[in-house]
Amino acid sequence: MRVLAATEWRDARAEHEERVDRWIAPHLVRRRRGVAHPVEDFLFTYYSFRPAALRRWHPGFGVTLLDASDYAGLKGYREVAGGTCVTADHVAGQRAIVQSIRELLEATASRPPSFGCFGMHEWAMVYKLDPTEVRHSSWPLRLGAAGTDRVVESHRIGCSHFDAYRFFAPAALHLNQVRPGAASRSDFEQPGCLHAGMDLYKHAFRLVPMVSSELVADCFSLARDIRVLDMRASPYDLRELGYSPVAVETPAGKQEYVEAQRAFAERAAPLRARLVAECERLLDV
Repeated sequence: MRVLAATEWRDARAEHEERVDRWIAPHLVRRRRGVAHPVEDFLFTYYSFRPAALRRWHPGFGVTLLDASDYAGLKGYREVAGGTCVTADHVAGQRAIVQSIRELLEATASRPPSFGCFGMHEWAMVYKLDPTEVRHSSWPLRLGAAGTDRVVESHRIGCSHFDAYRFFAPAALHLNQVRPGAASRSDFEQPGCLHAGMDLYKHAFRLVPMVSSELVADCFSLARDIRVLDMRASPYDLRELGYSPVAVETPAGKQEYVEAQRAFAERAAPLRARLVAECERLLDV
């Protein structure tokens, strides 16, 4: 058990809060004003981890904090002789979640990455929908409704990620070449998928407080950058927000998308490995 003096862990906490505040603060300002941002707000609205939870620093299991009685009341923590720490009992109680996360991450990492989807999931989500039904209806479609539908119809749709596929417009569901399901994620997810990369953040925060906030923030940073590409390659015209489109309906746009997708897969691989290692460590408790 590693022991951190109060000066050490408070410095680490302050550093974490400073890091994440640059992501959280603008979102909270927009939320108070009732202004939605289709890119920057996604990680706070789609995922269940609230801004305050992301801001709260945790050292992870295996670290005792000295003079940290304020942590004693948090879920998973207990005061021990001389300090406060996440308990082995709490880790043992989370074994099923840890096991399921490890299995999914290992299955994903075991497959070769695929880079041929060209972000068509976002296009399939608006296929043949009434404009009032489109998720980001405040923003125009770059090619209009008819042009967007033509792009969907002219491409092979091969979305392997259930949480993207389940948001397809009803008319687009049968166009997908595969049928990922909630119970079959491990059979389909692959490391080239943008959403599999974004979901590393979800897997990390589900392991809180057993893993460090540094790992959670690292995964958030990756997910935030992936979301930018996800929406730049979407059918929405977000140039007013400063996002130039990746025109995946063109050969040049496809090449740009695949190059960015490969780079994100390379960034995601070590984070996925870190999460697997953490799961294995926790399962040994």
